[in-house]
Amino acid sequence: MIRAASALVALPDAAEAARDAVAQVKAALGGESPDLAVLFATPDLMANARGIAAIITAGIHPGALIGCTGEAIAGTGGTAKRGPALTLWAAVLGTGAPEAFALRPGQDPDGRTVLTGWPPHPDPAAPGPLASGDPILLLADPFSFPPGALTGPDGRAARRTVVGGLASGGRRAGDHRLVIGEEVLTAGAVGVAVPGMRAVVSQGCRPVGPEMTITGCTGPVITHLAGKPALERIREVVAGLPDDERALMGPGALIGLALGTDAPVLAPGDFLVRGVAAVDEATGAIAVGEQPRLGQVVQVQVRDVASADAHVKRALSGLPASAAGGAVLFTCTGRGAPPSGTPHHDARAVHDALGGIPLAGIACNGEIGPVGGGSYLHAHTATIAVFTRD
Repeated sequence: MIRAASALVALPDAAEAARDAVAQVKAALGGESPDLAVLFATPDLMANARGIAAIITAGIHPGALIGCTGEAIAGTGGTAKRGPALTLWAAVLGTGAPEAFALRPGQDPDGRTVLTGWPPHPDPAAPGPLASGDPILLLADPFSFPPGALTGPDGRAARRTVVGGLASGGRRAGDHRLVIGEEVLTAGAVGVAVPGMRAVVSQGCRPVGPEMTITGCTGPVITHLAGKPALERIREVVAGLPDDERALMGPGALIGLALGTDAPVLAPGDFLVRGVAAVDEATGAIAVGEQPRLGQVVQVQVRDVASADAHVKRALSGLPASAAGGAVLFTCTGRGAPPSGTPHHDARAVHDALGGIPLAGIACNGEIGPVGGGSYLHAHTATIAVFTRD
């Protein structure tokens, strides 16, 4: 049975903050060494990432330690800090220490960036780097995490559950820090495969307008929707929206690709949301940065703070608070200003829904989580790794 603890410390000195967090976690765990520890800290403190990792390792002797930089972090009580701050989450899992791994960027024969070092899985014949196996908790650098990192050579997303996020707070390649044990990386990703970890994904968007079927597509380009040029269809939908919904559109259109459902009415959680990356005015085609398929249903999406807040609570409502022993939260940097005006309202929602369990959270440059049977990189979502008691 899992026993977890977390500490959120807001101190300007990295070593002092790490020692304070270690003392709190050690006391909460009764001095027992955790199987897994997760660290998030703001960029100013992560400048001493190696020193922080050494203090944590010497203080609580975790079986596995991973961590990364975050521009804003959350911890105990669902509270959040933008910096300087450090949060440490640790757990005795009851299943032994998971093996941490590092993914390092390289190039394939075609010159494309790939990550190598994925943990083995029991189905080597399955397509892609990730097939069946224990769920993975993954922290990645946004500048070196390739868009296709979670897809196989057939273009399909990993069937293995992956939950995590892209580090934040840096402005250029090399700014972020990734921690694995006492090693510090500035590129790639770090992760652990954790038996029994459960994933919750809360979309930050909601569908508007009619559902439309893709009637023409090539690669990431949608040429036709419901028999008309795709751009023409989208403009018709936007023009027909009520003023309040049209005001939520922002500078660019968002498209939701329905995944893995035969439900007669699609809900926010049924979509993989992607921005319209490019348009061809001459042909009416749009590029969506994903691999749509002929016959797939799509729907225009709007970012709605109120809906995002409601959806994270609804997503968590199906998970009994008594079953959860701890959670790690990844939330989009753009979700940090809800109606309440406080950062990390998602952290508060998790805290309230799951009975105040030990929590660590980070504002991300992209969130990773499963939708429709595959794991994807998202935007404007909240993805949550929940560690259950049994």
